[in-house]
Amino acid sequence: MMGKYVVRRLLMMIPTFLGATLLIYFLAYAMPGDPTAGRCGDRQCPPSYVAWFRAHYGLDKPFLEQYWMYIQNLFRGDLGVNYYQNTVVHELAIRYPTTIKLAVIAVLCEIIIGMAAGILAGISKGKFIDSLVTVSTLVVIAIPVFVLGSLAQMVFGIKLKWFAVTAGDGTWRQLLLPGLVLGSLYIAYVARLTRTNLIENLRADYVRTAKAKGMSTTRAFGVHALRNSLVPSITYIGASFGGMMGGAIVTERIFNINGIGGLIWRSINQRDGTTLVGAVVVLVLIYMFMTLIVDIIYSWLDPRISHE
Repeated sequence: MMGKYVVRRLLMMIPTFLGATLLIYFLAYAMPGDPTAGRCGDRQCPPSYVAWFRAHYGLDKPFLEQYWMYIQNLFRGDLGVNYYQNTVVHELAIRYPTTIKLAVIAVLCEIIIGMAAGILAGISKGKFIDSLVTVSTLVVIAIPVFVLGSLAQMVFGIKLKWFAVTAGDGTWRQLLLPGLVLGSLYIAYVARLTRTNLIENLRADYVRTAKAKGMSTTRAFGVHALRNSLVPSITYIGASFGGMMGGAIVTERIFNINGIGGLIWRSINQRDGTTLVGAVVVLVLIYMFMTLIVDIIYSWLDPRISHE
């Protein structure tokens, strides 16, 4: 049953992937600006060079023809060559490991800190710990990431010297503080989501029935209330992984991290559509596979969910 579901989901990914790549390619194609600007110094590039550049990168062809050529190359594993004669695969291979490590740290912070805070607040409804979690998560949500990152860098990196100020090498230790900053907003949302669902499930009829039949409070909490409360949180965490990798531009710039966020930002500024499309296409693939993994975890958390 599960195998058929996975195969069906993989087949459904094909039209989703094609639609996403078409939209991404169109947005890159419609991006304003001249990709040859600044390539000849302060002077405008000669018309002969502009004509060669557009012909070399296929920019003189109609949009659909460009897209069809890109898709053909994509299914052969070729993401193209950027405007600096570097393969996009090479550019991504340099930066993706760092961004993946950064996103993994942020997700682990979501799971450990966010869920733990939500569970503590849920079982302590109306008490001090509940108020502390509610207020602190509101504060984190209200503070912009660039402010939070700069404060964390100043306090924990410069004043206390607990963490490295920058993460240029991209080691796990250097990425601890940036990962916590990147995941801070998601941690707050996971904590609030877990708290809300846990409170609702603790007063649900099926939990009271389980206790009335002699089930211990601990078992009723762990087997019924907690597992059902984690389903929405798992959904959010799975979806946030792809968002973290694509939305790490601010965090990577604050901590001087050579990752995918910085590559996307540079590609937009330089009108490098080939690199931009390649980076985002890989993000789309990661996002789709993360949603598949989340759906598979559902059946373990809640056996009532059917994958038929």
